[in-house]
This record gives sequence, C-alpha cells and structure tokens, in this order.
Amino acid sequence: MNRHLPPLPVRIVVVLIVLLTIGYYAFRVLRPVASEQLKASGTIESVMVNVSPEMAGKVKEVFVEEGQPVMTGDPLLVLDDSLLVSQRAVAVAQLDAANAGVHSAENALVTAHSQYQITLEASLAQGESTRLQDWFSDPDLFQQPGWYYTREEQIQSMKAQVAEAQNTMKDAQANLAIVTQSLEQADFLNAEQRLLDARLAYLIAQDVNYHAQNSATRDTPKGLFNRTHCGTNAGYFVENARLTNLIYKCTGDKHLGNAGSNLYNGARDELEEAQKLYNDLLDTDAASAVLQARADLSVAQEHYYSALDLLRDLQTGDQSTGVRAAQDIVNQTQAAVDQAQKAVQQAQANLDLLDAQLAKLVLDAPLDSTLLTRNVEPGEFVQPGAVAFTLADLHNITITVYVPEDRYGQIALGQQAQVSVDSFPGETFRAEVIHIADQAEFTPRNIQTVEGRSSTVFGVKLKVTDSEGKLKIGMPADVVFE
Repeated sequence: MNRHLPPLPVRIVVVLIVLLTIGYYAFRVLRPVASEQLKASGTIESVMVNVSPEMAGKVKEVFVEEGQPVMTGDPLLVLDDSLLVSQRAVAVAQLDAANAGVHSAENALVTAHSQYQITLEASLAQGESTRLQDWFSDPDLFQQPGWYYTREEQIQSMKAQVAEAQNTMKDAQANLAIVTQSLEQADFLNAEQRLLDARLAYLIAQDVNYHAQNSATRDTPKGLFNRTHCGTNAGYFVENARLTNLIYKCTGDKHLGNAGSNLYNGARDELEEAQKLYNDLLDTDAASAVLQARADLSVAQEHYYSALDLLRDLQTGDQSTGVRAAQDIVNQTQAAVDQAQKAVQQAQANLDLLDAQLAKLVLDAPLDSTLLTRNVEPGEFVQPGAVAFTLADLHNITITVYVPEDRYGQIALGQQAQVSVDSFPGETFRAEVIHIADQAEFTPRNIQTVEGRSSTVFGVKLKVTDSEGKLKIGMPADVVFE
C-alpha cells in the first residue's frame, strides 16, 4: 500500500503549502484593520456662488470675463439708470417742497403763538376786576368766600349747570310741541295764532298810517331822490328795509292820509276781536295746558341763558373764549407743522428708496473669487433672481470622500491626508479633515459599484492646500489618510 503514496518529500511540500495557505488567510482575517492604509476617492470642490441682480433692467455694461479673478466689491455689471435718475429728480423736488411747507407752517405757528399771547394779555387785563372780586366777595349765604374754589373748578361746575339747563329747555320745547299738536287745544291755539297775526298786522298798519299822515302835512325834500315812481306801487316810494319808512306823494296828499287811516282802523278792529276771542278761552283747560307749557319753556330758556351769562363772566383771562380760540389756532397750527414734517419724512424716505435702488443697479462681487461663468451681455434685459455670474473661491479648495463604516473610527477632525490627481502625476497636495458626517448613507453619488452601493459609508470633507492654484473644480482625486 505504501507504493501508492507520494514520496515523503512531496508530502512534506504539500503539507507546507496547506499550512502556508491556512496561515495566510488566518492572517488576513485576524490581523487588525488599522494595519491597512485608508484610501478614498472624490472630486475637487470649492465654494461656488451664483450672483443675481436684485433689480430688473437692461444691462448697460459688463466689466468681467470668464476666468478673471475678482475681489470683494469689484463691479461685475451695471444696469441702465435713466428711469431711476429721472424719478430721483422728482423726489428731490418733492423733498424741497416739503421742506418749504415746514418752513411756512413754522412761521404760521410763531404768528399763532404771538396772537395767543396778545389775546391772553388783553383778556387778563380785562378780567382783573373779576379776579379781585373773588378775594373780597363774601356772600352771606355762603360759608366759603369766592376765592375758595379755583376758577377752573367754578367753570367746570358752571358748564354742568349750562348743560343741565339746556336739557331742561329741550324738554320744555318738546312738551310744548306735544301740547300744540293736541286736538284738545285746537280752538285755543287758533285763537293764539289769530291774536299773533293781528298784533303784527296792527303794528305794520300803525307804522304805515304814521308816515302817511306825516307825508300829508309836509313837502317832499328836494334833491333827496333823482325821480319819483309815480304810477307804480300805488304812487309812493319806499326807502330803506322797512315796509314803509318815508312815503312821498305822487298823487293827492288827502287820499294818502285816508288810505293810511283805513288800514290802521281795520287792523285795530281785528286786534280787538282776536283779543276778545282769546280772553274768552283763557278759563278753559286747553288754555291752561298751553299757557303752562309756554311758561315752562320761557323759564327754561331764561335759566339756560342766565347760566350761559354766568359762564361767560367766569371765562375771563386764560379761560376766556377769545383765549381758547387763540389756543385752538395754536394747536391747529402745531398740527399743521407736524403734518408738514411727516411730509418731509415721507419725501426723504422716497428719496432714500430711489438711492438704494440706484445703488443696486451695480452688481458687485460678494467675495474674493474667480469668475467661472458669465450669462449676460450688454443690452440684455435681466430679471431679479436670474443667475448672471457664477463665482468660485479657488483659494478654498475642498474634497469630499466616503469611507466604509468599519473604518469610520480611524478618521478624526484635523487629521492630515495626501491628495493626488491624474493631472499632476507624482505630485501630492496636503489636506486636512474639517468635517465628518454624523449620519451614514448608502449610495454616495460618486460610488458606482454594487458593493459600494450596498454598504454604508460616512462622508468626510477635507480642506486641500493648493497655494499654486493647480487644482480645478471637478478634478477626480485620490486621498490617502495618514
């Protein structure tokens, strides 16, 4: 049976191969993961900014080209400003007009203050005697002298009295209206109306008769009128606003006197008859109700007017109506000044708004960067928010790579790494870990293999040092962590 076995040296070689194979795989499985150098791949990145205008308008001029480096605040383009310049000229004119309005209102306020002071001094001088009466008057019915209460307290109390008296008068007027509309008092009310009409007619007739009789005994003054109006208005002329003032004859004086007497006698007879009818109805209940209502109204009116008189007597000095009116004018003028100042503020705000819009017509670079893309040309019309330029800060180069979950513990912030790109073979760039993702992900966009997509990884961002500006955005790069 031994002749079927391989020779001893061969068997020894086979055993050694098996042991070496087992040892190799055991070493691969059992050795620490940290013994392998951590590598990853990614693409060169940078801070990119899309620059857009805040104002709509036509591009007047573009100052930069693609690939050109720019500094913060450098102008990139300017929009046409002709419309806003015209609007600003109008705003300046409005501001000037508003300032002129303030000046005029302030002058009016000075005049109103002066007028108030003049009115106050005159009123104080006029009310001096009244103020002294408050010190020396001591009515028997009052325990306190007149000076005990201040003038303001007296005025407020008297205003309350006036308001109360006015309400009482209104109630009396309303009561009289109700009484005079009642059918029970119709006969007496008719008698009252007839008596009133008769009285007025009698007074008119008496006046007419007086002048008619006097004109019959005197001559017409010469030169008083250029001509007489014979043949019109019964042949007499009426001067001034009275029904008859001076009547001059156009026909015979005898006829004029007779006409006056007839008018007077007829009016007197009607008055006597109206008075008799009125007197006959005085004893009725209807007359009593009407007379009482009229008496109540008369007393209420007198109460109201007396209260007003006392109030006016108290309103002297700085409390007088003239001083109050002057103070109201001062207040109104002050309000006009305030309104004019608000108009100035509004005009200034409008001007500031136009200045801000004019400033935004120039689009400036927001950071030190390099112009990557330019999307506008002179003459084009741009809208707010439309991307006009894309800038990149090529002095702030980064790269993002993804490491497996089982190697996550080998990465730390500040850790150094080496970066290499195909464009510069044999050359490496220094990098530093500046960010480690807090959450794992499954499918980073730069991992294309099935194995990579099925495993969880962590994103790691590194800042790359490239003082010579060799690295460009989008370059594939390999990272070897130290």
